Amino acid sequence: MVNTTTCQLKALFWLSAAVAVTPAAQADVILHAFNWNYTEITAKANEIAAAGYKKVLVAPPLKSSGNEWWARYQPQDLRLIDHPRGNKQQLQTLITTLSGLGVEVYADVVLNHMANESWKRSDLNYPGTEQLNNYSANWTYVNNQKLFGDLSQNFLSGSDFHAAGCITNWLDVGHVQYYRLCGGGGDTGLPDLDNNSWVVSQQQQYLQALKNMGIKGFRVDAVKHMTNTHINQVFNSGIKSGVHVFGEVITSGGAGNQEYELFLKPYLDGTGQGAYDFPLFASIRSALSYGGSMNSLVDPGAYGQALAWNKAVTFAITHDIPTNDGFRYQILNSTDEVLAHAYILGRDGGMPMIYSDHGETAALDGYRWQDFYKRADIKNMIRFHNAAQGNGMQVMGYNDCFLLFKRGKKGVVGINKCEQPVDFWVDSYAYEFNWYKNYSDVLAGNTFNVSSQWFKLTIPGRSARMWLEQ
Repeated sequence: MVNTTTCQLKALFWLSAAVAVTPAAQADVILHAFNWNYTEITAKANEIAAAGYKKVLVAPPLKSSGNEWWARYQPQDLRLIDHPRGNKQQLQTLITTLSGLGVEVYADVVLNHMANESWKRSDLNYPGTEQLNNYSANWTYVNNQKLFGDLSQNFLSGSDFHAAGCITNWLDVGHVQYYRLCGGGGDTGLPDLDNNSWVVSQQQQYLQALKNMGIKGFRVDAVKHMTNTHINQVFNSGIKSGVHVFGEVITSGGAGNQEYELFLKPYLDGTGQGAYDFPLFASIRSALSYGGSMNSLVDPGAYGQALAWNKAVTFAITHDIPTNDGFRYQILNSTDEVLAHAYILGRDGGMPMIYSDHGETAALDGYRWQDFYKRADIKNMIRFHNAAQGNGMQVMGYNDCFLLFKRGKKGVVGINKCEQPVDFWVDSYAYEFNWYKNYSDVLAGNTFNVSSQWFKLTIPGRSARMWLEQ
């Protein structure tokens, strides 16, 4: 058991210096329906809405080929939606169905590069002769998938790309943003788009067409590899109006971390857009690690180790982590991942994202994230999150093993990373609660009721508790 006297002293300290974070507006939970068919999302729309999700991020709506998940991120054409996960009509049905249930649709968009087709042609004309011939042979269908432009001709040529060459220095901003993403074995890489006026105009027409369909948010793929100038040219005030825009810049830490200082901070400061909260994720990984301390999760933003609440998309796993060998070291073990989800869905700040796939990494991880979106514990955490949204956060106690905080009078979250259970005595005079009301744990069902100044909460080893006022 944890030394109660030590914990209580820390609780008294937090009475005079409590962490009270401004409630995050629009901190709705996003379901990342990674590599799902559009028709599948539509078929599961009622289930998704009933589980408490308010946003769904879908596979990139553009022209791409190939069944591999990564093929979705190799655009052949931005002027139409047609790929193995769906087409324009199917996306429109998806948007209409989810919108009718109060769920917004976000689109993954790829603006940094085009598909690597060097294995079959030497030019950089997109979509290229082969695709134009396919369009012509299936004109009625293809024209129905059109977002904008003239599909009888190419819309990009060699003058719309940076010079060929692979990124070799990943800490050189110029290299990362002007050279190509390449694989090994002589791969020539993904042709890197220039930000000339024609490219910018095509990308703006693309995003506006998606907005016209009802898309309410954009995840900008490979945003680390785009200059702020390019990003700000494309995302002008008209494009940004009424939509949530965020990008993914993978770092291994926050303030003081080299990747953060070189890439993530300049992106946040220079574009005004949001981002995946990799600094917070690094804090979570550190706290849950052997030798780490949960006190690093008390107020990580105060030390630059979490993004501002209104810029952050928080997570415990993203699709790039398990699907790329270079990032797999960031995967949490399954128990720690549950604790991490309890933290991001229990805390105030940021927009939590839940990743759910169809076993794209099954050979390495089993089917760990297949149907993750509908796991009972995840749905119950979302229920807590939605009920507590708008209530400030106040830490009541912590030590190396555990963290305990409340969300206004609406709920209490306790996370214990260690093997032994934690008992913590709460002073209800110091921390306001609604008396004679049941607070029930959405994860295990146990209940407490405040009827005196002091009451005890127990957090079993290697578990989380999320008590919600009934």
